Amino acid sequence: MVMRSIIPVVMAGVLGIYGLITAVIINGKIQAPHYSAFQGYAHLAAGLTVGLSALAAGLAIGVVGDAGVRANAQQPKLFVGMILILI
Repeated sequence: MVMRSIIPVVMAGVLGIYGLITAVIINGKIQAPHYSAFQGYAHLAAGLTVGLSALAAGLAIGVVGDAGVRANAQQPKLFVGMILILI
């Protein structure tokens, strides 16, 4: 039962990994003498896009995960439905 309840937490942690991957990709593209303002704003927009979408997805995972874990505790048959909604 505990392992089934941890799945929303793991899925939320994956969102942080997406942000880390984006940061590493952006960091690899930065070259000090040839870094223009356009590239800076493009990288800022990419970071904000990933960050805000991860924030919204994390909120959704939190709401659905909370309801799913509570429903799973009452009725174990709902586990597959909870996973499908989280995906």
